[in-house]
Amino acid sequence: MKFEIIKYNNSYKEIWNSFISTSKNGLFFFERDFMEYHSDRFKDHSLIIFKNNKITALFPANESEKQIISHGGLTFGALIISHTVKTSEVLEIFSEIKQYYSELSFDEIIYKAIPHIFHKYPAEEDLYALFRNDANLYRRDISSVIDLSQPIRFSETKRQLVRKCKENNVTVTENTNFEEYWGLLTSVLQKFDAKPVHTIEEITLLKEKFPENIRLYEAQKDGNILAGIVIFDFGNVIHTQYMAASPEGRKAGALDFINHFLLDTFKDRKYYSFGISTEKQGTYLNEGLIQQKENMGARGITLDFYSIKL
Repeated sequence: MKFEIIKYNNSYKEIWNSFISTSKNGLFFFERDFMEYHSDRFKDHSLIIFKNNKITALFPANESEKQIISHGGLTFGALIISHTVKTSEVLEIFSEIKQYYSELSFDEIIYKAIPHIFHKYPAEEDLYALFRNDANLYRRDISSVIDLSQPIRFSETKRQLVRKCKENNVTVTENTNFEEYWGLLTSVLQKFDAKPVHTIEEITLLKEKFPENIRLYEAQKDGNILAGIVIFDFGNVIHTQYMAASPEGRKAGALDFINHFLLDTFKDRKYYSFGISTEKQGTYLNEGLIQQKENMGARGITLDFYSIKL
């Protein structure tokens, strides 16, 4: 056997995190402090792949009955690989991973590919390996992204709202305390029978663990919050999460104002990501939602879900 596969345990935490930071496609939310904040909800069964006693790849994953999901608690999860690994080796690693889980009586791997914009260096060897292993693409979401090297201009309506906010002395500032905004966010989501994925305790913990990666920006006027956006800073990509506005903020276009501010603040990065506008396993497009993003100049990439039968 060319590769050795070891199930992750806490004794490997330091080398796991170190590999994430130096890999071609690792992201901060694959670090163990992020993956384990909800360990009570996801039974971890991540793998470390060694070659000649050196880590070649990681596979963040959890168990769900007879399924292995990479990863149920994250937007996506995939094989995290080093700069030195070659395509033929990725094919071998896939074969070894399949054999490993099959011998433990799992019958399916759910694989959520990392979109290419999040790669630090080209890393789509896994897509070829999925094809070679007869993986079935069973879900595809559409996400909206702005290329910051050549951004498309805001629509005239949105430019007017940005000007209106400036004229009315609306300001955008970063806030390290999420509590007040979480109250606004929760009340907005309740109208749609929804709630934030993270509780205030969870997002506060994650902010403490990853202060440079998880940040909150608020639009305010006269000391009142009009709107807010949480960003996940992945380095090359700024990803927006948890957008919400008060009734006054919606009328003022405060979310457009924050996005305009952030696009200027992070114009030295590669991409500005808004996330998906699809529901029902990708089969329903929320046209109103995606139009808002497209009116800011965003265009589509896909988030793909594969099933590998064992």
